[in-house]
Amino acid sequence: MSNINGKVYAMNAITPMKTWKTWILRVAFFVLDHVKPMQKDLIDLSFIEFARWVVVPRNGLPFLGNGQQEEELTYDYLLFFSNFNGTWNQYIDAFSAVLSKGLNLVWRWSEKFPGSVPVTLFKEYIARVQFDTDYYYTAYPHATANDVKSAHIVQASFDSLSTAAAHYTPQQFADAWLTFVLEVQTHLGETGEAPIAG
Repeated sequence: MSNINGKVYAMNAITPMKTWKTWILRVAFFVLDHVKPMQKDLIDLSFIEFARWVVVPRNGLPFLGNGQQEEELTYDYLLFFSNFNGTWNQYIDAFSAVLSKGLNLVWRWSEKFPGSVPVTLFKEYIARVQFDTDYYYTAYPHATANDVKSAHIVQASFDSLSTAAAHYTPQQFADAWLTFVLEVQTHLGETGEAPIAG
C-alpha cells in the first residue's frame, strides 16, 4: 500500500463543503490557531507527526489550460493531510476518543459528516473520503515520532557525559557511564519496519 513507508503512514482526505459554510470554518481555524490550549490534545498524541487542514475554494483549484476543461464546481473543499505512526484503525480510534470535539468543530461543515462519535460511522466516512498517497516525504521512515524524540534525549545525555568525561578518573567514568545507561535505557528504541498489525 503506497500510504505506508516504514513506520510512517500517510493519510489524506478531501471533503466537499457548501460555500456558505467556508467562512465559518475559517473562523474556527483562526480560533484553533490562536488559542493554544485548544491544540494541547493534538500535540499530546505523540504518534502524530503532523496533521493539517486546508480549505480550497471551488474556484481555487488549478486550471492548466492546454485542453483541460474548465470546471464549474458547486462545493468548496476541505483537504486533510496527516502522517502518523501505528495503524489506520489506531489513528482513527485515537482521533475519535481524544479529539472528538475538535474534529466535529472542523469537519461538521463537510457534507454528510456523521460526527466523530460513534467511531464506526466516523471510520466509514473517512474510508469513503480518503485517497491514496503516491509520494510523500518523511525524514525518518523507519523511526516513529517518539523514536526521534528519544534519540534527542539520548544524544543530549551522551553529549553531557562526553564533556564531563575528560576530567574523570577511570572509576568516576565507570560510575558516570552506569548512570548514563540507566537514565537513557527507556529511550533506546529500535528502528526498522513497523510490526504487522493483526
